[in-house]
Formats: sequence, C-alpha cells, structure tokens
Amino acid sequence: MSGIARILLARAVEVSGSDARESPTVLALRALGARVEIGHDAAHLPPAPATVVVSSAIRDTNPELAAARERGLPVVHRARALAALAAGRRLVAVTGTAGKTSTTSMLTVALQHAGLDPSFAIGGDLASSGTGAHEGGGDVFVAEADESDGSFLAYTPLVAIVTNVEADHLDHYGTAEAYTAAFVEFLDRIVPGGALVTCTDDPGAAALARAAQERGLRVLRYGAAADADARLVAFRPEGHGAAVLLRHAGVDHELRLAVPGEHMARNALAALLAGVELSVAPELMLEGLAGFDGVRRRFEYRGRAAGVAVYDDYAHHPSKVAAQLRAARDVVRAAGEGRVVVAFQPHLYSRTRDFAAEFGEALGLADEVVVLDVYGAREDPEPGVTGELVAAAVALPPERVHYVPRWLDVPVVVARLARPADLVITMGAGDVTVLGPEVLRELEQREQPS
Repeated sequence: MSGIARILLARAVEVSGSDARESPTVLALRALGARVEIGHDAAHLPPAPATVVVSSAIRDTNPELAAARERGLPVVHRARALAALAAGRRLVAVTGTAGKTSTTSMLTVALQHAGLDPSFAIGGDLASSGTGAHEGGGDVFVAEADESDGSFLAYTPLVAIVTNVEADHLDHYGTAEAYTAAFVEFLDRIVPGGALVTCTDDPGAAALARAAQERGLRVLRYGAAADADARLVAFRPEGHGAAVLLRHAGVDHELRLAVPGEHMARNALAALLAGVELSVAPELMLEGLAGFDGVRRRFEYRGRAAGVAVYDDYAHHPSKVAAQLRAARDVVRAAGEGRVVVAFQPHLYSRTRDFAAEFGEALGLADEVVVLDVYGAREDPEPGVTGELVAAAVALPPERVHYVPRWLDVPVVVARLARPADLVITMGAGDVTVLGPEVLRELEQREQPS
C-alpha cells in the first residue's frame, strides 16, 4: 500500500490514508506529502471525488471502507490500482508461492544498473535504497504480483515470472487444485508476444510451463536442467554469499552473489532472463545482479553479540522456511563452525492448521527450534490451533524443540540456547521481526562482566 502511495505522490496525486500505528513508513509518506491518520475512522475519508484503495487485509467492517461504500466512492483493490499505474509501460509481473520479493528486487536492481530507471513496486524494501517503490523515468514497470487472494489476475504483463507453484493460501482458494488453476488462468493475462519465465526445478512451475506452451506462449526456463535457457551449472557458498556458474545462450558465466542460498541463485537466473527479454545485454544484467545486496526482512543481518550472528527473515510458508534455513546452513558451513537456531512464528491460523506437518519438516533443518504462538493477522483464533501444532511436528529430539507461547520469554530462551559461532534467525510474517534486537540485548548482557 505504501508503494502505491509513493508512486501516486510522485505523479502529483493527492494522497491520504490511515494506519494502525505510527511507523517509519508513515513518517516517510508524510514527508513526501501524504496525509496519514493513525487509527481507522470514517472521518478520515476525503470528500468526493475520491477513490479508496484497499488491501486484502482490510475487513469489510473497517469504518473507513464501510463509509466509502455508503457514500458511493469507488473502492479499488490494491492490485488493480497498481495495474492501472503500470498502464502504458512494459510490465514485468513477478509471482509464485515463494521468492517473489527477492526476484522482483534482483530484477529491479539489475535494470537500474543497466540504466533503464524502471518504476517498481516490491513487497519489501531494498537494502540499498531503503524503499520498495519508485516512479522511474523509463518505460519499464516491475511489480511483485500477489497470488494470495487471486489479485495477480489484475495484471497484463509483457513478461511474467513464476518462481514456483506450491499449495498455499487455502483460506482463500479452498483447495490446492484451485490454487494451481489460478496460475493457469494467469497465463491468459500475458500480452500477445510476451513470455513466461519459470523454473524447471519446481514441479508446479514445470507443469505451468507445459500449459503455457499448449497455449502457444513463449516459455523461458531456468534451473539445473540441461535444456534450461539459463542453466544453474554449479553453486558454491562463499561467506555470506555464493559463487554461481551459469550457462546462458551457450556461454558460461561466473556470478558472485552477495546474498546466500541456492534459491537466490535461481532467482538471479529468473531476473537475467527477464532482463534479456527487455533487450538488456546479459553482461549488464549479471553486473547488476552481482551488486544486489538484499531486501529488508529477507535474511537480513541484524547484528552480532557474544559471538552470535542474528538475522531476520519473512519466511512464512514451509518451502520458504526450508530455503532460508538451507541458506543459513550454507553461511554456517562457510564459517567453519556453529549451529542454526531458529525462532519461528506461524502466520495465520488456517495456514498453521493446513501445513503444521510441512512446517515441522522444514524447521527440522535447524539445530535448535523455538516456536512462538500464531500471529493471526486478519484471522480469528481457531480452537486447538496454536504454535504447539508446529512444534510437535518438528523431527528433532524433544530437548531441541521449544514451544514458547509467552512473547516476553522468547528472547531469553533464544539467547540461552545460542552459543558462540551460532547463527540465530527470527522468522515469520508477523511481529517476530522485532525480536532480533531483543535477542541481541540478551546476548550483550552475557558479554558484560558480572
């Protein structure tokens, strides 16, 4: 939502809105000229004519939304607003169950390096610029397209990147089959002459590629397969990054990434193919990708104390959790010692209920697991659905799995578990992100002489 506001402000459109609490995002929007109220009240609505833009997180009972409908003001979902902002530009829409934000960010940074000055709207802030949206001067618009509620069907991309397709958001779709069907429908949104960029290593994405070819769409594949248009030939962790050997158009390239994880190497290949599709030279794209230094809340380094490195990550789906824990393991191995300690906060009661076993399997990649209670977000609690469901599913010895429902206890427990050379990562889509500094404070107290 803040990204849409930024772009509208850059186009000299009057913008107002509301949020639940003060935040750096609110302060930044005010500095750009937006009027942002704290709390939700019908009195905050501007007089007509005005258009109200809402996200899926806003319930129908929200007083501002209810008042807007009573007054007959146009109400537009955020995806349709973003699609309207991209009209007349060459749109690249990035979607998939996991990896959307990182892939969108990588592509944006590489295109900026190539001098295209794209407009962009990303579901996270770039580490380099501190923002997730920008009104560029070029003719390219890069958008992270959210599939969670089907709103990605609002876009008409020239290039569509689908990172993977794996069941999620069953609170909206109901079944895994319905979720997959939405991606097939998304293929029909690609403009004539456009292309689908997708990963051969993911079964769901590979099936989508076959469906696209049956529709006569041009498909560009990336992954480890020998016939991939951008092939991952070799991957080697190096410190907090990696050395990647890739093959594109019959030419081998070595790419050094400043971010860890083999999944990030695949994301880079997706960005490379999309950039080349926009007529950027491969060498320029690779230079830009080498300069990518991450996204906030995506394996974001928060600090070090008592010899323990603390990171924070947004992962909230089993495949995302597994990918980031593998990346954490790569960082620990590159250092030569240490363990991975994760503090995981399940997000949504429905997702916790549907995927408790899969979360348990993914978290088993860590050495010590702390599970918080569920961050309900837009959902009401469900009887019997707590973080304990996830903790019980972790395939580790019981003494290495810790269900800690009381929020204030979590930093103490995590700091007690961590040893020098360990990597601690707080993980989830809720307010678990604020725990990193608390863990660091607990660790710093350990360093102080008694």
